[in-house]
Amino acid sequence: MMLHFNLTKIKEVLLVCTLTLISPIVPAQELFKMRSDVSSKLISFENMSGAKGNGGKENDGAKGHATETIAPEATRTIVDFDGSGIVQRMWYTISDRSPEVLRSIRLKIFWDGADKPAVDVPFGDFFGIGLGQKKPFESVFFSDPEGKSFNCFIPMPFRKKVQILFVNESKLQVNLFYDVTVLETPPHGNDVLYFHAFWNRKSTNELGKDFEILPAVKGKGRFLGANIGVITDSLYKGTWWGEGEVKMFIDNDSKYPTINGTGTEDYVGAAWGLGTFNHQYQGCLIADNKMGYYAFYRYHVPDEIYFNTNLKVTLQELGGTSLEIARELHQKKIKIKPVIANSKTGYLKLNTMNPAPIITDERFRPGGVLFYRVDDYSATSYFYLDKPANDLPALQPLADRIYNLKLIK
Repeated sequence: MMLHFNLTKIKEVLLVCTLTLISPIVPAQELFKMRSDVSSKLISFENMSGAKGNGGKENDGAKGHATETIAPEATRTIVDFDGSGIVQRMWYTISDRSPEVLRSIRLKIFWDGADKPAVDVPFGDFFGIGLGQKKPFESVFFSDPEGKSFNCFIPMPFRKKVQILFVNESKLQVNLFYDVTVLETPPHGNDVLYFHAFWNRKSTNELGKDFEILPAVKGKGRFLGANIGVITDSLYKGTWWGEGEVKMFIDNDSKYPTINGTGTEDYVGAAWGLGTFNHQYQGCLIADNKMGYYAFYRYHVPDEIYFNTNLKVTLQELGGTSLEIARELHQKKIKIKPVIANSKTGYLKLNTMNPAPIITDERFRPGGVLFYRVDDYSATSYFYLDKPANDLPALQPLADRIYNLKLIK
């Protein structure tokens, strides 16, 4: 009898572990536990209230309102739902999916009647790929089966209300199809956080100034990760750009962070350069070494990142090349600032030397040189916060979002 009991418990544990691996967002037991305190809603143009028995009325049960045309400069409220619940899934597709249009459309999400959106990001970048690109892929949070749709599976709780706006700042009319799954629930406890997303593109050409994946945000919450896009400057002659370390300044860290990585490709689980791959928590969907375009992601689901008062996440703009090429770039007055290099006695850690020798100094020896450089970085970061609005800057103007994108094919 005891042996039978132990084997049964082992089977139960294995089942839970298996289901948890398949769906790390939803507790495994919820897949087979009947709930009487919830109500399932699907909000689309066919039933914008999500009300019971209200779908497909416009054409007497046949397809009658699957899409709408959103004019240039127009804003369409696509979800306006009152109550307590969770946005469980979002699906969209639109008629024009060029990088410029995907950066011109804004997705805005408001929680609980807040005046400021918790999400206000370029539409394309929100859904898991930087640079406004479309690629078939699947990650733990996002998917695009064929390069034509936009799916998000991040659970987004709300206590009183959710509003989602589709803002067309492009010059084109856009046909929009969508549906948003909402689970109406009992009131959430105090430990339930609000979902937020922030998009940033670098606005400086200053050497040695780290790119802010997520500027300092105040509050208590959890960092979910980011997708990042890089357009390298051709002046650097195809040298390696990805030596920059991801740094996380947690709960009043000042000069030095609590979490400090070892390199850009290391952060997304790769090594010795960066090619294309697509995993659940980390991946690189664009790696055009010839043109210098890269788009990659990392999601902190199994490796949780929490903060209690504030958080800032940065990425160094740091590259590497040979001493010969570094000296050539210096001679041509290309923006570089060496930070570490080979010498006769070991590494020259130039940031600690005062004065630091210039790249032509005889103390440098043939080998690798790591140097600050200036490239085009952008990122969408995802996080939970203990309040429905954040204190981050507003989304950058359209012109700042779309420059350089016409170069990408």
